Amino acid sequence: MQALTNTWVYLAQTPLLWLTITLIVYQLSVWLYQRLHSPAILNPIITSIVVLVSLLLVTGTPYDIYFEGAQFVHFLLGPATVALAVPLYRYHKQLIHMFVPVTGALIIGSTTGILSAVGIGWLFNLSPTTLLSLAPKSITTPIAMGVAERIGGLPSLTTVFVILTGIIGALLGQKWLTLLRVKSHSVRGFAMGLAAHGLGTAVAFQEDEEAGAFSGLAMGLNGAVTALLIPVIIKLIGL
Repeated sequence: MQALTNTWVYLAQTPLLWLTITLIVYQLSVWLYQRLHSPAILNPIITSIVVLVSLLLVTGTPYDIYFEGAQFVHFLLGPATVALAVPLYRYHKQLIHMFVPVTGALIIGSTTGILSAVGIGWLFNLSPTTLLSLAPKSITTPIAMGVAERIGGLPSLTTVFVILTGIIGALLGQKWLTLLRVKSHSVRGFAMGLAAHGLGTAVAFQEDEEAGAFSGLAMGLNGAVTALLIPVIIKLIGL
């Protein structure tokens, strides 16, 4: 037993171990998701997060050790984000025709995301710092953390809100769009990216390439617009 423990301690210090585990867990999550006919609650990204966090807790592995291996995947987030422009280019003519509604939806969606988060927090009598941390919860994590820091929020708390927003959006977004009888892939994708950033975009790509392309567009634009709107809105509401 002691030999097994010592072996695990040694392997746990090896960056490639956690990189390998991450890839295996994700592939198994994809297999399970497809095998069970794609239930929203078993979205591969969400399942992978739950399994990996559980493994870290059970094995007592610090996040810093895990990230030494996972940083290779993290590095690929940059190229992957840029690569979202490739499928979007295939629909650039459609995007030109939809410029006005897309711009309107972007501004309304961004404003609603900020005000709804702050408004709900205010109803629960949360502290001003928590409200400021909530405000950028609908944009991708790196931008949200930067915005939170600049306006006086807590970046670490903002990260939690961003992840929760993405998970809830990934789980429920498509169901709500279906209930609302939204059939256009471009509209469904744009809504997912606008409300649930990266996780929503991943789910949108699983549905359709067009949906994924417009979701990636919404995620990027919403990050920029929200960063501009938040300082103005919090000043107007007196935070």
